[in-house]
Amino acid sequence: MSDSQGPDVPGQETPGQDAKAVPTPSTGPAYADRSYRSRSGVAAGVLLLALALWLCIDALVRGHGKTPWLALATLVLVVPLVSAFTLWPVVRANEDRLVVRNPFRTVTAPWQQVESLQAALSVELRAAGRKYQVWAVPVSLRQRKRANRRSMISKGDASVISSRRGQDSRFPVGGPGLRSAFSRSSAPAPYGSSDSAGPAVAWADRVVTELLELRSRAVEENRAGADGTVAVAWTWWIAAPAVAGAVALIVLLAAG
Repeated sequence: MSDSQGPDVPGQETPGQDAKAVPTPSTGPAYADRSYRSRSGVAAGVLLLALALWLCIDALVRGHGKTPWLALATLVLVVPLVSAFTLWPVVRANEDRLVVRNPFRTVTAPWQQVESLQAALSVELRAAGRKYQVWAVPVSLRQRKRANRRSMISKGDASVISSRRGQDSRFPVGGPGLRSAFSRSSAPAPYGSSDSAGPAVAWADRVVTELLELRSRAVEENRAGADGTVAVAWTWWIAAPAVAGAVALIVLLAAG
């Protein structure tokens, strides 16, 4: 009996054989870049800008004498300042470095140069022997107290369940519904999740924890891109219009 299969043809897969996967090098980062900013700050900035534009444009249209000039100088002063403190601040992190964009300067710190990052009354970054405030991640003491209270309640429920495990009874006092209620309340929530009782971890504390995890990963992998010097750049295109508006407003008020 002759063999039904012919000779292998180059470039043609033999029937019944699995094709071997050829590994391809990964050119992308290990994880996507992350950015953090205060949503409440952005919302407040949009409202303040809308109010300032409404008042100043109304004064420009209906004002007389020096009123339009005062409104224009106020607009040049207020718009950059409000934008700088509400819309502009952001924190960006990737596998190599941390970028902190504050109202009047931007700090770029490679992970190897980041010495500490902590959230006390505010989030503070220490890199290359210098300390910087992180404006984009405000610390909410109320949110932190709410998260701590929820954690204490969860620990109390867990202790009650552990004490009831030693009892030789089918159901705890109150029937099976009580046991199911304790089980639901004591189940650990996913990290950073939230429900009707409030967030499990305060937002600022969660952001700091995630950034420290990125730093630890970069240091452990000893990435070449994670080393370098800390760069600080001043945002003169925000400060210059604000200074010009302030000078113009002072001159107009002094001339009157």
